[in-house]
Amino acid sequence: MAWLLTPCAGAACAAWLFLLFCRGGFWRADQRLPPEPGPLLAWPDIMAVIPARNEADVIGRAIHSLLVQDYPAHFSLVLVDDHSDDDTAEIARAAAAALGRADRLAIISSAALPAGWMGKMWAVNQGIAEARRLRDTPYVLLSDADIEHEPGNLRRLVALAETERRDLVSLMVHLHCRSSWERLLIPAFVFFFQLLYPFPLVNRRGSDVAAAAGGCMLVRSRALERIGGVAAIHDAIIDDCALARLIKTRQNDKGCSGAIWLGLSERTRSLRPYNGLRDIWGTVARTAYTQLRRSPVLLIGAMLPFALVFLAPPALLAVSAITGAGLATTLAGLAWVTMAACYGPTMRIYGEPVFRTALLPLAAAFYFAMTFDSARRHWLGRGGAWKGRTCDETAPDTTVSTQACHYADRRNFG
Repeated sequence: MAWLLTPCAGAACAAWLFLLFCRGGFWRADQRLPPEPGPLLAWPDIMAVIPARNEADVIGRAIHSLLVQDYPAHFSLVLVDDHSDDDTAEIARAAAAALGRADRLAIISSAALPAGWMGKMWAVNQGIAEARRLRDTPYVLLSDADIEHEPGNLRRLVALAETERRDLVSLMVHLHCRSSWERLLIPAFVFFFQLLYPFPLVNRRGSDVAAAAGGCMLVRSRALERIGGVAAIHDAIIDDCALARLIKTRQNDKGCSGAIWLGLSERTRSLRPYNGLRDIWGTVARTAYTQLRRSPVLLIGAMLPFALVFLAPPALLAVSAITGAGLATTLAGLAWVTMAACYGPTMRIYGEPVFRTALLPLAAAFYFAMTFDSARRHWLGRGGAWKGRTCDETAPDTTVSTQACHYADRRNFG
């Protein structure tokens, strides 16, 4: 049996050595905002846009964190209440009033969703229009309603954008990670995202890798105008990465495109907990197959390398050890050790002990199953379910129910 085990273990080991040395050093998880922003001659005014739908449990803390930002120029907010049926708007208004800064928060109600638009993008589009009506600023901060910003976050975002002449500066915020299921699956998600979009390559001028994290994005207004505004990505499933790709690749009339930057944060956090495995599973299964363009070919093409890289090493190690295939045992063990070492920096961000890095194959197995379940749901015609409602992916996006489902696609993992 060694004739089969050894090549498979060798392939897994070679794959990890390639990822270790030839994928931009993504695993270092070292792309961070400077801790102390350098001084600027002039700080630009900023408007923030926050789309919100049924966010009563988190919106107060999110608004408070934005209104207490240590920012030396004008900074105000536009909240787009996207057909909430709870007290989202009232709680946001009360949070601003409690700080004596009600004049810095504007709240508008979203209009009905036009055909072809994703719900969140339609809300953001209206928010940007209202922000420009109130005050035309050089930058717009796009923030989700469940993000609690550390007090110096805006200053640090703007300082990097200005000193490095970036058109988009984005943070993968620290996701909620307290329960057992969160501790197993959330750091793994962040690691997989870095693997798919290596942050050092995203941040490198001239690289064609582009990505952003939708929970926290500072965007230069001129760059938005250059790409045609949010309307250019009105139907994008992964809207944040689509925005980053356009900003980085679409040129203006002088042949210039924009530089972008994506990093990790430990202090700016998502307030949204994941209530057990079902919550995380539903979040992933709702859109995973759609992100693969609902293609069986792309599904198989993505899952086979995923299985070789993440699932094969422990399985091959166990089988080769039992059968006495010494070389296969060594290669599979080296692949698993390399995997754990690469996972270590991300796990340290989430305060996890080093021995838990060995559990990455288990987390990968769950994501593997979630992705296939996403395809199964599509094949059964169930679409993406959210809050007891099912979305028909082929129907026109004209109802509030459909808007709610499409809005939910990007709300949890930013």
